[in-house]
Amino acid sequence: MLLHANAKINLALDVLGRRPNGYHDVRMIMQSVNLYDEIEIVPNDEKRIIIKCDNNDLECDESNLIYRAAKAIMEKVGATEGLSISLSKNIPIAAGMAGGSTDAAATLVGINRLFGYGLSDKELKEIGLTLGADIPFCIEGGTCLSEGIGEILTTITPAPDCYLVIAKPDISVSTKFVYENLKLIEDTVHPDVDGMLEGIKAGSLSEVSDRLANLLETVTVDAYPVIKELKQIMLDEGALNSLMSGSGPTVFGIFDDEAKANKALSVCHEKVSFKQGFVTVMARQGIVIIEE
Repeated sequence: MLLHANAKINLALDVLGRRPNGYHDVRMIMQSVNLYDEIEIVPNDEKRIIIKCDNNDLECDESNLIYRAAKAIMEKVGATEGLSISLSKNIPIAAGMAGGSTDAAATLVGINRLFGYGLSDKELKEIGLTLGADIPFCIEGGTCLSEGIGEILTTITPAPDCYLVIAKPDISVSTKFVYENLKLIEDTVHPDVDGMLEGIKAGSLSEVSDRLANLLETVTVDAYPVIKELKQIMLDEGALNSLMSGSGPTVFGIFDDEAKANKALSVCHEKVSFKQGFVTVMARQGIVIIEE
């Protein structure tokens, strides 16, 4: 079984408050993008889960989210199959693009299909939620309103087509640091999520772009100036708007012209030192089965 696990961006990210257990209530518009990791799943005779990856920055042991997803679904159905799972990593790591979550989602979808376990998407999302709040969206894919801690999903009209410039600067941002330093006060300006929903429904790229907003930027932009710098470069090069995805540090820009998008990425590379940058488009799915 060969699958593509698409990354995500947040077109809007609002934080409503913090729960007693430490989780935050959010209201977000999540969007799959055509930047993906490749997951290959094959049975083995060793009666154990074996993970292989082409990126040395990732551990391939029991702490790996792919391993944990495989173990969770097999425990759910009482299975004992041996599995070898190979990961070809393209999505930036720890970048606010749900790279680990989408790999776990593809693992759940792929194992369920490969071995005919017959679990519904709802059941797969319930398993995924025990491992990470973004996994249910990665299974659903496309364009969704995400609420609660991220597990309450409403599929909405696909976002308007456009070109996306994605740039991940050579820094790491701790999600814990961002949320711990987020200040929600009475006069906090929250993203216009409802306006974004209306813009998407109308199919208006300009209305969507005008409402790009991420409350977590109130922490990261001051702490990590390169994020602001990348956003400004994209705007200077013709982006309709630019935003940080998730808790960062990845920045994306929305463009209505492919040539402008490619030029913007080149200029970003000239002015800011980073290794991972892409020009891509929106995706209608989170997980795509390529071969089975």
